[in-house]
Amino acid sequence: MMQSLVILSLISTAAAFSGPALRPVCPSRTALFGGAGGYATTMEGKQARVETVKGLLDTSQMIFTIPASGITVTQSQNLRRSLPEGTTMSVIKNKLMNRAVEGTKYEPVGEMLKGANMWFFIEEDMGGTVKAFNQFTKEANLRESHGILGGNFDGENLDSNGVKETANLPTKIESIQRAAGSIKAISTKVARVIKEPSSKLARAFSAVADKKE
Repeated sequence: MMQSLVILSLISTAAAFSGPALRPVCPSRTALFGGAGGYATTMEGKQARVETVKGLLDTSQMIFTIPASGITVTQSQNLRRSLPEGTTMSVIKNKLMNRAVEGTKYEPVGEMLKGANMWFFIEEDMGGTVKAFNQFTKEANLRESHGILGGNFDGENLDSNGVKETANLPTKIESIQRAAGSIKAISTKVARVIKEPSSKLARAFSAVADKKE
């Protein structure tokens, strides 16, 4: 009997220490900055990331950067939702950004690659993007800590003020609409001149004839 009790006690003790295998601890991740492991850290992943950035650069009129640290995931999501269509924001490691801009018109931004950077890639609506960003920093109380560091417009580096000035520039669509409006106005004037001059031209010719006589 005593031997049975000892055996049962040993079995209970062993069961107390048994259980599911411990999982390895993984590096923490966030929706904003991503994780330290996985495909993104492999050579293939880094190359894919560079190619993605190159694609964004190819379709961008302007890019600019702000400090990435200190922005929460929720704030990042709110900012992303407020941006105009055609604008992409992303946190990009400096080494990968440097490789992406190499040999492109945006290569001068290499001098801005210091610290953690969040980049904005703007296809068209520069003014709308800058205004949306300014509104975000105002509402999030981040104007002092997360101002625009600099940017590049069509190959030329801009400081913070230069980037902000682009908010006053018309978009491509607005420029086309203005041009179309001007052409329409000119066409209307020409048509009016063509329609109206029958009597005016007759009087003009008559006046010239009278002078000759």
